Amino acid sequence: MAESVTVREVGPRDGLQMAKTMMSTGANQRWIGALVAAGVREIEVGSFVSPKKVPQMADSAVIVRSSLAFPGLHVVALVPNLRGAQDAYAAGAHRVSIPVSVSEGHSRSNVNRSPTEQVAEAGQVIEWLRDQERKVIVEAGCATAFGCSIDGIIPASAVVAIAEGLAEAGVDAIALADTVGYGNPAQVKAMIRAVRDAVGDKLQGLHLHDTMGLGIANAYAGLEEGIRHFDAALAGLGGCPFAPGASGNIVTEDLVFMLESMGFKTGIDLGCLIAARDLLHEGLPAEPMHGQTAKAGIPRTYAIAA
Repeated sequence: MAESVTVREVGPRDGLQMAKTMMSTGANQRWIGALVAAGVREIEVGSFVSPKKVPQMADSAVIVRSSLAFPGLHVVALVPNLRGAQDAYAAGAHRVSIPVSVSEGHSRSNVNRSPTEQVAEAGQVIEWLRDQERKVIVEAGCATAFGCSIDGIIPASAVVAIAEGLAEAGVDAIALADTVGYGNPAQVKAMIRAVRDAVGDKLQGLHLHDTMGLGIANAYAGLEEGIRHFDAALAGLGGCPFAPGASGNIVTEDLVFMLESMGFKTGIDLGCLIAARDLLHEGLPAEPMHGQTAKAGIPRTYAIAA
C-alpha cells in the first residue's frame, strides 16, 4: 500500500480571511460539503478571532457546528487565545490550532503579544482544555518560521526556542509555517532537522505559502524530510492580513496532483477537488483563482496511489 499523506484544506479559514468580499454562510457550507465529497478529511473551517479585525470569520461557530455533520471530517479551528479556544470548544471543534509567531513584529501585529507571551497563552489554552470532558487536540503553528516581511531574517535558533517552549507547554503537535512565503527548499530541510532535533515527533506539519513561487518545491523538501501533514488552500487562496506582502497558500489541487503522482495516498479525488472550485467561485465570484492543475487539466498519465 502507498504511504499516506494528510492534506488539510485551510481555504475556509486562511483563504476567506483575505478575501475582498464576504462569502455567505450558506455558500461556505456548500463549498465545505464539496471538499468533503472530494475526500478531504481535515478542514480548518474557521477562526475564533475578533470579528472587528477579521469580519470574514464572524460565522465561525456556525460553520464549525454545521461541519460536524459530515461523517469522518476532522474539524479544525484557529484560536489566538484562551477565549477563542473556549469558543471553539463550545462549538465542537475537534482540533484547535494556535498561531505563535517567531517574529516579534508579526506577533505584535497578529495577536498583540510577544512570541514568549503567546507561548504562555498556548499553555493556558492547554491547561484549560485538559480540564474539559471532551478531548481536543492542540496544535501550535510556528508562524514566520522562514522569514518575516516585518522583521526580515528569522534565525533558526529562534524557531527552535519557540518550538521547545511549545513542547514544554504540552502541545500535541507543532507545525512550521511559512507565513509570508519567503522560504526555500534548502532552508525548509534545515529548519525541519533543527526543530525535529529539539522536539522530536511533535513536529508534524508544514503550512506553506507561495509568494515567491516556491511553495510546492518547499512541500517536496518537507516530504523528503519525512513530513506527512501539509496545509493547502483550494485555488491558492489566502494570506495573512497582519503580514504585509503575504500571498496565497500552496494550491490544494496542485499539491494533491504531486503527491498522488509520486505514489502517496491522500484519499482525495482530484477531479472532484477541481470541481469544488465552482462552488468557491460561486461564493466569491470576484476572487482570483490560481492553480496549474485546474488550468491544464488532469493529464492522461495521472495515476492514483493504491
